[in-house]
Parts: sequence; structure tokens; C-alpha cells
Amino acid sequence: MARAMTGAGERVVVLDDLSAGVPARLPADVPLVEGSSLDAGLLEHVLGEHAVTGVVHLAAHKQVAESVARPTRYYRENVGGLATLLETVAAAGVRRFVFSSSAAVYGNPDVDLITENTPCAPVNPYGETKLAGEWLVRAAGRAHGMATVCLRYFNVAGAAEPALADTGVFNIVPMVFDRLTRNEAPRIFGDDYPTPDGTCVRDYIHVADLAEAHLAAARRLSAPDAAGDLTVNIGRGEGVSVRELVTLIGEVTGDTRAALVEGRRPGDAPRAVASAALAASELGWTARRGVREMVESAWRGWSAHHGATSAPAR
Repeated sequence: MARAMTGAGERVVVLDDLSAGVPARLPADVPLVEGSSLDAGLLEHVLGEHAVTGVVHLAAHKQVAESVARPTRYYRENVGGLATLLETVAAAGVRRFVFSSSAAVYGNPDVDLITENTPCAPVNPYGETKLAGEWLVRAAGRAHGMATVCLRYFNVAGAAEPALADTGVFNIVPMVFDRLTRNEAPRIFGDDYPTPDGTCVRDYIHVADLAEAHLAAARRLSAPDAAGDLTVNIGRGEGVSVRELVTLIGEVTGDTRAALVEGRRPGDAPRAVASAALAASELGWTARRGVREMVESAWRGWSAHHGATSAPAR
């Protein structure tokens, strides 16, 4: 995000508690302040010292299983941190705010395409905190004359460049990479869903496209007549099944071993694909990168971090 914005000529300052962030990934000319969104005094200082005129709020814990095990932590930091930030932002006279939300707010709707009007019914504490966050952002916007945008991400994948690749093993692409690197077959959880090949269908978005969506949202709020609130899905509007994705990963890595099919995981929806029309019309943004580019870029990053250029021989 910082690289996308500075590359577009914007000046940014980053606040991060470094629980997951890596300082070396920031451009050299971007100031980094270490601290928490729960620290009102620090927030006030940073907003004033750097003459901040807009905020892009990305900081949150985001692991579904952890949110089930530690719901109080998720509410305290995801919702409490946001509330503190909004109070401080409003007091500082900042009038532009972009919030990182999630398709997790929808839960498991039984629809072909999820639009922004699809009812929200989150099924885990993580999704609940994102929905509560949206409520807070909109309420603060109305109360303080702040123009806001909430971006509901679908499944993020890929790497903008190898040095910025995801180092965790929490999402499907790195999970498959990890299995292959350890000379194990990838796993598919359930192949009896009501989908064309029986596996879950998801909408994948390249992380670089996601960063560009934030830039588009921030630019929209920079317009002289920017006002009110906007909530948009960030996806490609195209579904890819888990089996299709695993097959593509095999093609990219050169390891085409058959996947192991295991039982369904609780809470997995058969299909979750975004309607991307509103983002196009309201932000002038459309995803430019396809799923193969996501997998190829992620594999380059994985290889750079794990010292491998191909999956091991079987």
C-alpha cells in the first residue's frame, strides 16, 4: 500500500505495532512510527506532526480460527483500536477515511454473485469485528462530516514483488506451496459441494490490484465534492474452484501430484464471488491481474523466502 501510494506521488506516514509488519519492506523515504491504534496520545502526535489529511486503516487481526479462540482480543484491537483512531482523527480535523473491511461480513450467503446489498450475517468473530467496524466508520463519518469508504476484500493472493510476499501459511496458495515444499500432496477440504467440480468456488484478487483499489478510494475522497460514505466489494467478479486453483498451482510449480481430498471444514460456503460492478462505477477501478499471475507472483515470492526454485521431486 505504501509503495503504491508513493509511486503515485502521495506522501505517507505509516503507524504499525510491528506484530506482523516488516519495517524493511517500506520505501526508504516513508517514515515509520511504531505503536498501536489503541494509543490515542501517539495517534494525536503522529496526525499533527505529519499534517495528515487522510487515513487508510489496514491494521487488524485477521485469522478466523484465532478469532474464535480469542474473541476478546479481536474485539479489543479490531473494534477498540478503530474507535480510538476515529476519535483522534475526528478531533484532528481529518475528513477522509478508508477502511479495510472484508467479505467475511457477508457470512455464507446462498447467491450467485454477492453485491453490496447482500445481507450481512458474519459467522465468526473476525467477520463480526469487520462489520462492527463498518458501522463505526459510517457513524463517525456522519457525526463529524468525514467522507468514508469501506472496502470489502474477497480472497487476496499473489505478491506485488518477491520481497513483499506473504511469509505466513494461512491462506490457500501458501498452504499448497508449504505442502509441496515438504514433499506432501496438497489438501482439498470437501469435493461434494453443489458446484461444477464439487469443490468450493472463490473470488481471488491480486494484492497489487487491492493496493490500487485503496489508492483509487483515497483519490475519490480527495475530490472537492467528496462527501458521505461508500461501501464496495473488491474482487474480480469471477469464480475459481479450489480444484482449479490447486491444478494451476501444480502447473506453475511443476508439481502436479494429485490432491488429497479430506472432509469439509465447518463454515465453508460452496460459493463466494463478488459483484465488482460498483467498484468500477464508483472508484473507476477494475482488477487487472488474473489468477495465474497471482500464483506465479506468489511462487516467486515463496521461492525467494524459502530458497527453492521449484517444488521437490516426488
